[in-house]
Amino acid sequence: MSGQIDCMLRELERLYPDARPALHFQNPYQLLVAVILSAQCTDVKVNMVTPALFAAYPDAQALAKAEPADVEPLIKTCGLYHNKAKNLVATARALVAEYGGEVPADHDKLVALPGVGRKTANVVMSCAFGADAIAVDTHVFRVSNRLGLADAGDVLATERQLMQHIPRDKWSRAHHWLIFHGRRVCAARKPACERCTLASWCQYANGNPNGKK
Repeated sequence: MSGQIDCMLRELERLYPDARPALHFQNPYQLLVAVILSAQCTDVKVNMVTPALFAAYPDAQALAKAEPADVEPLIKTCGLYHNKAKNLVATARALVAEYGGEVPADHDKLVALPGVGRKTANVVMSCAFGADAIAVDTHVFRVSNRLGLADAGDVLATERQLMQHIPRDKWSRAHHWLIFHGRRVCAARKPACERCTLASWCQYANGNPNGKK
């Protein structure tokens, strides 16, 4: 199995050598806000919203002074905007009160913030602070279980199995490779197995019942 995993990782790296975050950000604060907004929303929509949001609230100190009702009109197209606005303001206030307005480079401190789960914390740790981390979103969950990089029924178990199967120095890059593959080839409803160069190793493409649909 380890040989197959090595082959798949090499092929993913060949396919997506320049894979990077799709969200637009310039600092850890902007990334944290963008990832919170991305829940059940596309990165494209988030990128359309954040320029005006960051112009109005350029840092945690500014956002902490706002009320959720002030933020809602700026993020309404992202969906779940009532809850997201509440979490954004609460998170900004926590950053100001506990960390001087800075985003902490610590996973446990991040997940303690309102609206921040493991995926969000892992994205921030990886993309903002250069830490080795695997963030399991819907693409990573689907693609990794289809390929056989994981065989898990939930996000946390998938993350743990990927951490076991993928060398640590490739965790962050593999996260982006799997997202790119999910967007470009291994779609949720109609995966393009016929043109997928990983099909020979893939559990799903080869009819293995363990390859998640």
